[in-house]
Amino acid sequence: MTVTAERPAAPAGSAASLPAEAGTVRRGRNRIASKALNRVVAAVTAEALGVSASKVSVDLADSRGLLALTVATPVRVVSLSRIEREPSSVIRSGGPILDRVAAAQETIRTRVQQLTGSAIATVTVKVTGVDIRTEERVA
Repeated sequence: MTVTAERPAAPAGSAASLPAEAGTVRRGRNRIASKALNRVVAAVTAEALGVSASKVSVDLADSRGLLALTVATPVRVVSLSRIEREPSSVIRSGGPILDRVAAAQETIRTRVQQLTGSAIATVTVKVTGVDIRTEERVA
């Protein structure tokens, strides 16, 4: 799959529609290969949910000319023993998992649109597991 971002053609007779003269730049097509788009989506998702990009899988699809993203990823969480000792650690880590995933959906949509210029129809996040944040000791 190749994603194509095109600029609208200039109206006939306008300066932009005339042949390019020496030293001027003509606009054409920009193509983002699906592999590159996959990596951008994986990196944005990983950053939003605190996991490694290598653990994120991405599926791209067309939805009436717009891009439909499906990402499958683990979510980084605080250990249960820490939550028992310190219940407020859930809030400090970003809140409940469902709230974090909902926020990540919007982050993924916004950042991928900003970085690639692609119009996004939907973002589906499938949580495949948890990545338990190890506790660090302070000396």
